[in-house]
Amino acid sequence: MLGESHDLFHEFPEYKNRIAELKAEDARFSQLYDEYHVVNEEVERIELEIETPSDFYTETLKKKRLHLKDEIYAILRARMNA
Repeated sequence: MLGESHDLFHEFPEYKNRIAELKAEDARFSQLYDEYHVVNEEVERIELEIETPSDFYTETLKKKRLHLKDEIYAILRARMNA
């Protein structure tokens, strides 16, 4: 949604400390984190109309962002319950 932050610290405030820890400790998590933020930044530029690609491309990016967020959340949940 336009104007809404999708930064992972806003998406998962209850995992704020764990996100920072995993980013430093876990290479796979760090890769997903970085990839998520690259995709998120591109979506934000599109929403601000800095870039104007096709609707299909925009929806594909949003789906990718959601998939990455789901993967990150699964890791957070698994690591908190371990």
